[in-house]
Amino acid sequence: MARGPKKHLKRLHAPKHWNIGKMGGVWALRPSQGPHKLRECLPVAIILRERLKYALTGKECQQICMERCVKVDGKVRTDVGYPAGFMDVIELDKSNDRFRLLYDTKGRYVLHRLDREEAQYKLCRINKVYVSSKKVPVAVTHDGRTLRYPDPDIKVNDTVKVNIKTGKASDIIKFDLGAMVMITKGHNCGRVGTLMHIEKHEGSFA
Repeated sequence: MARGPKKHLKRLHAPKHWNIGKMGGVWALRPSQGPHKLRECLPVAIILRERLKYALTGKECQQICMERCVKVDGKVRTDVGYPAGFMDVIELDKSNDRFRLLYDTKGRYVLHRLDREEAQYKLCRINKVYVSSKKVPVAVTHDGRTLRYPDPDIKVNDTVKVNIKTGKASDIIKFDLGAMVMITKGHNCGRVGTLMHIEKHEGSFA
């Protein structure tokens, strides 16, 4: 009888977009609980070992993290399983590297190199807008942030530019016709295009 959450992940069942070798052992690193879903994230250890090649083994990834070398969205993360996801900014001060996690056209994560100015902000999609129990309006972003007292123009599916240091939203990019969009789920994940029309299915699941 299973008691509690699973703690292991077999390599064959790891997400395909991690691009880890099938024959490199039985197990893969299971991401910790965090702001991005297990199937839609890239753990810090996979970034260090498989992508950047800064480490050869999981133990070396652990040592890099425990030396407080890795920052995700401006916060030091010492957990090798921390799930970084779409639009997250990863900083390695010792090697003077800054990356943003984006999708390529095949839906795999790519590390897009940033300069210092670009690493100050990230774009967040608004998933939910509601009024909390203390009558405080709140907007929830795709990476689990709660923005209190947001701009009243912010609606679900809009995108906001969030300052990483302060956590405040500045610009709003509306989810309207003619907007440039990137698909983040499904077979077309990673494709960029212009929003031509929006279908609404009133009263159904969508």
